[in-house]
Amino acid sequence: MRAVTRMRGTLALIFAHMLFAPLCEAQQVRIISYGEPEDVGMSAAILEGAAGVYKEAVTQGDLVGAVILVARKGKIVLHEAVGMRDKDQGLPMERSTMFRMASNTKPVVATAIGQLVEEGRLNYTDLVHKHIPEWDNYQAGFITIGHLLSHSSGLRISSLFLQPLGDNPTLQSEVSRFGTIGAVVPPGTTYSYNNPGYNTLGALVEIASGELLEDRLKATIYEPLGMVDSYNHQVGHELDGKIERMSAVYYEQDNAGEWVPGGTPGGPVAYPFARASGGMVSTALDYAIFCQMFLNGGVYDGFRHLAQETLELMTSPKIHIGGEGEDASYYGYGWRLADGTYGHGGSDGTNAWIDPHREIIGLVFTQTPRSPSRAWAFDRFREIVNLSIKD
Repeated sequence: MRAVTRMRGTLALIFAHMLFAPLCEAQQVRIISYGEPEDVGMSAAILEGAAGVYKEAVTQGDLVGAVILVARKGKIVLHEAVGMRDKDQGLPMERSTMFRMASNTKPVVATAIGQLVEEGRLNYTDLVHKHIPEWDNYQAGFITIGHLLSHSSGLRISSLFLQPLGDNPTLQSEVSRFGTIGAVVPPGTTYSYNNPGYNTLGALVEIASGELLEDRLKATIYEPLGMVDSYNHQVGHELDGKIERMSAVYYEQDNAGEWVPGGTPGGPVAYPFARASGGMVSTALDYAIFCQMFLNGGVYDGFRHLAQETLELMTSPKIHIGGEGEDASYYGYGWRLADGTYGHGGSDGTNAWIDPHREIIGLVFTQTPRSPSRAWAFDRFREIVNLSIKD
């Protein structure tokens, strides 16, 4: 067992070195813009084949619609919309369609935590109960902010929040209730994906900044980066009048095999406050900007949004998820790490990956999360994108 543990530790160090070796050299700072594949050493014909994966999935009825985006060295070389964003209303998917990002919210929240650490308002080693007194007990008292970020807190609460919600619920009042349950296993020992842990991080953002979560994300991430179509959805939120640009979400098929809308634009929203486990609404272009900031080493458009050290900490292994050797995967602070890349997915059908060595950003945004071809199509798309690189 000790040998296996040492081997995993060694692999984690090797992975971190592989991921950030280019960042130790002069970091290229790039601004997202449109370009031709050949200008960045890619084949337009092979990229078209990558797009064909999703065109075929829509044609076969496995997906209702998708927006796909690939950028290399800051140049968007593929950005296409296929299928429908609202099948019943006959509305086509568009490149500017807005998506429910679900857990793709987590890297954004982790970034907000990183910024507060840099400001000296939080520390990754802080015990949560330092900021939320209700966590000051034997069950929850040993959990740190770093544990929450890496899904190694020992929390095993399965719902987003405890039900029913309390009277006049807020994000802070609801996550304080998690402290009465606390960790089931010792913090820092095992990985278990946990949404309440990230909702707690959202409350910590509010406590440390003195701002509501969406206000803080807007002020320190969305507006500085120029993410003009990014929000954190909650009851009564009109998204600056852009609700009609949102895609419907298709969770189930009827007896005839037709996808039935589950979440509709302007439809009911479960919580009267912005949460941190999900709830972000965004576009492929906005999220590409966020990802490019990471590829740039924390800088975008002449402004440093994250220190290089913070970015490296967020995207280096903190806890082993599964697999061994080249197939091993880890979780950092807000990102899943595997095969020299980092990324995240969302339960409503969005996926993103960042490849520092190839300088690639890849996004596949759908709202058909239970598509029978979702995992296969995404893996095949990534494979073809990599094959399109000629240099």
